Amino acid sequence: MAKDDNGGDNGGGDNDPPLGAPAPGAPPADAPPQRRKSDRDEAKPRYLDPGDTVFSLWRRVLLARYRRLAAAATRHIIQRPLHIGISARIFHPEPGATGLRSRNLQYLEESVAQWVMSRDVLVFMVPTVNTEGLLHPSNIRLRDYARHLDGLVLQGGADVSPQSYAEAPTRPEWGGDRARDMYELELLHEFVEAGKPVLGICRGCQLINVAFGGTLFQDIASDLPEALRHVNDEYDRNRHAVAFPPGSSLERLFRDRPRGLVNSIHHQAVKTLGRDMQVEALSVPDQVIEAIRYRKAPFVMGLQWHPEFHRAGGVELLDCTPILDNFLRVARETRF
Repeated sequence: MAKDDNGGDNGGGDNDPPLGAPAPGAPPADAPPQRRKSDRDEAKPRYLDPGDTVFSLWRRVLLARYRRLAAAATRHIIQRPLHIGISARIFHPEPGATGLRSRNLQYLEESVAQWVMSRDVLVFMVPTVNTEGLLHPSNIRLRDYARHLDGLVLQGGADVSPQSYAEAPTRPEWGGDRARDMYELELLHEFVEAGKPVLGICRGCQLINVAFGGTLFQDIASDLPEALRHVNDEYDRNRHAVAFPPGSSLERLFRDRPRGLVNSIHHQAVKTLGRDMQVEALSVPDQVIEAIRYRKAPFVMGLQWHPEFHRAGGVELLDCTPILDNFLRVARETRF
């Protein structure tokens, strides 16, 4: 160990670098200073592509968000039950009656509601609206039902009034229900304008034809004496065959069955077709119109028979479940 002039230890050794020399492993004195890693470099994950830019990263983030929202919306469309409205039958007060029979009543026939609900949809009866009611005025319109429901079924019931197609009743008992006509005609047009599907049953079929300018035979037996008996005391057990004209949607739907047996519970029928109407079924052999379709809408169809009285999967009467399913598929496609 080296000693200084006074005999002290100067801390140096044989292998020690000269004073002022750089320490071993240190960069040369003339080397450029090293850049310290910034906090941003420290935070950037090493799994990212070195070629990524801010724009490419944001593009992928937004695309992933879009896919997630689209998947959620698709699940909502598929899983949320359809909301189907059914027009109300109307009971008018009877003269001199007491209790319920002295009141206006609106109701559904159970079989119609059960038939529609058989496909796991929610059913709502659509009541008439009275915006000028003295007791309970409301701003609700039939248009609001068309906006919030996914489809409409017009159920059977009283005759369509000849006044609704600019005729006078040939017999007093064929005067029909003009009040119900006005309510259902407005309801029908609101759903058609909203692009929602409509299925008319019996009276509903006749109303669809009248809504687009068509007319009716007021009584088949009187106006078409050579025709079959389309109504009698057997009610829904009165039956006849129907044929589907070539090119009709029902012919395509029942491709393996050119004819079908249906119930017959009506004394009125379509006479002249409304505008843009197409015949979908004819009674055999008298050629009375039994089903119609409005060509300028996704689905507006009328059936003169009562499909709700036909057993699903039945082999005797025509199984009308495919018609219901077609109606509901269009309701899902047009629900937004």
